[in-house]
Amino acid sequence: MIQKFKISRDDTWYEAWPDVVLTRGGKLICVFTQTTHHGDRSASRLVLIESMDRGRTWTNKRALTETTSGRPYWNCARISRLSGGRLAIVADRISGAKETNARNYLWFADDEGTEWSGPIETPLEGIVPDKLCELPSGRWLLSAHDRNGQWLRYSDNEGKDWSEPVLVASQEGLKLCEVSILPLQDGTLVAFLRENSGEGWDCYKTISRDSGESWSELYRTPLPGCHRPVAGLLQSGTVLITYRFMQGGKGWLGKWTQNFFAAITDQESAAAENRKDQWTRIMPVDYDRSPVSDLGYSGWVQFEDGEIYVVNYIVDDAPKGQIRGYSFRENDFLLEPAAAPGE
Repeated sequence: MIQKFKISRDDTWYEAWPDVVLTRGGKLICVFTQTTHHGDRSASRLVLIESMDRGRTWTNKRALTETTSGRPYWNCARISRLSGGRLAIVADRISGAKETNARNYLWFADDEGTEWSGPIETPLEGIVPDKLCELPSGRWLLSAHDRNGQWLRYSDNEGKDWSEPVLVASQEGLKLCEVSILPLQDGTLVAFLRENSGEGWDCYKTISRDSGESWSELYRTPLPGCHRPVAGLLQSGTVLITYRFMQGGKGWLGKWTQNFFAAITDQESAAAENRKDQWTRIMPVDYDRSPVSDLGYSGWVQFEDGEIYVVNYIVDDAPKGQIRGYSFRENDFLLEPAAAPGE
């Protein structure tokens, strides 16, 4: 059963594009953008909020950045826990019109996020970055997109030096963006991509078997209308993907979107090339009732006891965007078969 929690609602600001991390000490830290409006960045800053009780209650916001006035502005932040325990945030800073001339920056903190240092400029250009992804080898992957495709740079010395840009995905006729790179247990990397034509087409994916240095052709995934996928492995090895459902159709940009979904699949399906060789099970998580609905950039973690906690932004009953939390478990996707009589 899905439980919902208020993380932050401040009706003087549009709060959106959250992500969350679970620290070694069991604290949740959520980072999100506080701005004037989705379509108006005349004022904008990145903020942090924390919970010590598994997301049931949250502290007051504290600023990661100063409030900007117009361009350049901070856009979309993602937060990660690295193998050594310290925390990392990446965010894009946009200087040009229509989300152009963007560069990505990093912040780092101790294991519990007490003190943050940064921002540190990286050579990665583009908007809406994926999390800083650390591979078992220690390699860092950092990815963002521009109008020419989805790009990646990697570092083998913790960000001291970065590779030249690697093209993850680009195909004529498709508008591919907002990647989520998933390392599978066998070392394969699967990059799930939003398709942004407004046609409601499937999520696309591409596969790397050389730690991100080259990528395969594109394959379809049975996740129709998938915007801003956020993929990861659960403790069981099951793949969980949270995302905005975008049905497309007439006026899709004006009516925007109303549904926030979560899906599970397995690693074999994630790595499969043929759509018919993949299965997904899709669960509705929230519905935005607002006439100016807007939702679906998310992040999630799993506690040791199996509870999954998701963060998302939504308008719904607020005048502007607000941040919500959701709690559920893997078995909420599928009931255990009932025992036969007499068993």
